[in-house]
Amino acid sequence: MLRLVSLQLMATIVAGLIAAWLGGWPAAVSAMLGGFCCVVPNGLFALRLFANAQKPGGANPMTFMVGEFIKIALTLTLLGVTAWLYRDLNWLALLCGFIVALKSYIILLFRR
Repeated sequence: MLRLVSLQLMATIVAGLIAAWLGGWPAAVSAMLGGFCCVVPNGLFALRLFANAQKPGGANPMTFMVGEFIKIALTLTLLGVTAWLYRDLNWLALLCGFIVALKSYIILLFRR
């Protein structure tokens, strides 16, 4: 899970750099915020699974389901807060950054 989250973070940074090149700083910030809206919940979910796996009995399906629900709710909350607070938001860059971070696991599939 740590490899996946770090890959998502690297993909978010690359998406931000490409957005800066194509659309300037507001697009770069929007792409980075979009990626972070995916990376932060996934990182917290990975930490939660890791912490529960260390306990006696390990992680159970209910822990996974609750964690997944929290991850989705946090993602939607972060996207909403980003749209509400960032005045120079570039929606295309935000969505592209989010999708790049979300689908970056495909890179790991092709590495093997």
